[in-house]
Amino acid sequence: MKSLAITQGDPAGIGPEIVAKAFRDAPADLAGCFVVGDVATLRRAAQAIVRPGVPMVPVAQITAPTDVLEVPPRCVPVLQLPGIPGPQPWGLVSAAAGRAAADSVVWAARAALRGEVAGLVTAPLHKEALSAAGVAFPGHTELLQAEAATHQGVALAQMPVRMMLASDELRTVLVSIHMSLREAIAAVTTDNVLQTLLITHAALLRSLGRVPRIAVAGLNPHAGEGGLFGGEEAEVIAPAMVAARAQGLDVHGPFAPDTVFMRSRSTPHRAGEFDVVIAMYHDQGLIPVKYLGVDKGVNVTLGLPLVRTSPDHGTAFDIAGQGVADATSLIEAVRMARALCG
Repeated sequence: MKSLAITQGDPAGIGPEIVAKAFRDAPADLAGCFVVGDVATLRRAAQAIVRPGVPMVPVAQITAPTDVLEVPPRCVPVLQLPGIPGPQPWGLVSAAAGRAAADSVVWAARAALRGEVAGLVTAPLHKEALSAAGVAFPGHTELLQAEAATHQGVALAQMPVRMMLASDELRTVLVSIHMSLREAIAAVTTDNVLQTLLITHAALLRSLGRVPRIAVAGLNPHAGEGGLFGGEEAEVIAPAMVAARAQGLDVHGPFAPDTVFMRSRSTPHRAGEFDVVIAMYHDQGLIPVKYLGVDKGVNVTLGLPLVRTSPDHGTAFDIAGQGVADATSLIEAVRMARALCG
């Protein structure tokens, strides 16, 4: 089985800490995984999580993904990247921290695209630090999209991707990702909604092994209330759904955004009506999943020719270096990546 690459994330944030905790607390799940980044940064993180009665987490430098087989459980294998910036001050935005995070992602993405690793799990990075480092992309999703397009020799527009946030209770996929709300509303076009439906259908068909039941959220309050609160549902979203159904997709809606997520939520006592909800913009889709529990949510990039998952939280600069960050979401991201890799 090929290994999974875990990027270290922004070295000024909690990424390295939760990576070290995951190797310490979930050795079975982390078997066959290794970290892409800087050895000194991971050793500092391992020191930050030391507590009385809890053994120190050793950090071992490796030179190739296959070396992970020689590393014992509860030891963090780190593939040292040449020239990567080392440890940065906790909780501070810096170009060096942004560059370290970006370098880790680029190396892991290229290794996955070449088939050298099964997939990648990305620890949180900071978008302001990424920008300070001169990276032309606002986050993981866009950076990975660009790497995949370059690898396949196609234009960026020919590598459409979408963000899915998933937990054991709810899945949501976003029509648009990181842009202003004004721009996000403008991005609700028939083509973008249809593309989102097709990407979601293809991804969940593979992972579920059956045709997914897809719910579509409206853009406006009450899904427009028959045009009283806006016409996008009838004029833009519905035509995309008709085109999707013509291609065999099981699509329903558009539904009122304030109720569709509750209808789709699965609990131990009741299965949700739908497998996934298509949300029209970033916060519409992310707030419901995060409200149900950030520790359970996993970010999955759909549409890429590689597997990429990530914990459903950010760099948490306010608690970085204190050793109190929760690694649960990262561990769930590793489990999700394993499942998607087959």
